[in-house]
Amino acid sequence: MDLKKKRWFILGASLVINLCIGSGYAWSVFAGPLIKTFGWTAAATALTFTIANAVSPITMITGGKIQDKYGPKWVIFAGGILFGGGIFLSGLTTSLAWLYVTYGIIAGFGMGLVYSCTIANTVKFFPDKRGLVGGLATAGYGSGAIIFAPIAQQIIAGNGVLFTFKTLGIIYLVVILVGSRFIMTAPAGYKPEGWEPPAITATSANTGKDKTWSQMLADPLFYLLVVMFVIGAMAGLMIISQASPIAQEVIGVDPALAAVAVSCVAIANTCGRVIWGWISDKIGRYNALPLMYILSGAMMFALSTIGAGQFALFVVVVMAIGFCFGGFMGVFPALTADSFGARNNGVNYGFMFTGFAIGAYVGPVLAATVKANNNGAYTNAFLIAAALSIVGIVLTFIVRTMKKKAAAATSKA
Repeated sequence: MDLKKKRWFILGASLVINLCIGSGYAWSVFAGPLIKTFGWTAAATALTFTIANAVSPITMITGGKIQDKYGPKWVIFAGGILFGGGIFLSGLTTSLAWLYVTYGIIAGFGMGLVYSCTIANTVKFFPDKRGLVGGLATAGYGSGAIIFAPIAQQIIAGNGVLFTFKTLGIIYLVVILVGSRFIMTAPAGYKPEGWEPPAITATSANTGKDKTWSQMLADPLFYLLVVMFVIGAMAGLMIISQASPIAQEVIGVDPALAAVAVSCVAIANTCGRVIWGWISDKIGRYNALPLMYILSGAMMFALSTIGAGQFALFVVVVMAIGFCFGGFMGVFPALTADSFGARNNGVNYGFMFTGFAIGAYVGPVLAATVKANNNGAYTNAFLIAAALSIVGIVLTFIVRTMKKKAAAATSKA
């Protein structure tokens, strides 16, 4: 099998691996039973999920650096041991401190190692389809909760939350370790036969230059892109973290129907990663980004106007927000490779992913803070997110102008 065909097999293995680490999005399934079992507060229990998301960018950067030097196979193998082992050890929990270390730190570190390699390495195999493949690879991560949440719920119902951690930890460990055996390192500068890189333009995002992480950090473009990533991730994570309580408290539905809304958002998130990635390949990253900001901002504004009894409209709106959030998650790995080269994308995307980590903190905290200060109303949080989408549009056009000038200077030289 030639490499042009084999790369799709490698993509498939990466997708399966990412399904496992993406199960972290199903944290809410474990939170309730843990609170009930140990009597912890909701805020203290939720800190576990926050820690896992906060530490994962650290190992994305270090794992990406190791991957760029030694290849992704063994980094994914080590990450699988940490992730699966951390989840398994969470099944021995007797205190919050233990849970913070096992699920938050150990599993969080493993998640970052695996994610950095599966995304960066896979994108290197597809310079001709970076947006689509980046979307597919991140879709695996986004789909984890859709698959593992109901599985975990069933095991919890029959055997308890600690047994569930042990069972899933073993499953994750086996799947990731076996899957890592099928991962190959993308050859440096790989180009599929018959494909040539597109011309450098202001809308393609392609610079044609490989930059190290230090060179990237010295480039003002990096900081603009990080802010754009924060804005794109923030609105989606605000809704992902609060969809169930919003549905219950604002729309007035029961928990079961609220869970339907959560599942719908997860599905839209997954679809957005693939579809927006494909669209960005066709029309250019900097043409796709404003469309995502416009739709996301419009839907956040619409959400501020929805009230009790409008469940169907609520589902449509939050799905559109989830769809755009998935788009940002799918497009930014390709955008990073386009802007700073594919050679060092493992490390570079780890730094870029700090935008997600910031959004993961700001979005949920903003929603909770606004709700607490406004008698349970989320309206102002939605309006702030809508306004920031306008900022995202402005930043996109600033970046396009910068790139247009750079392209003109390059052509003159």
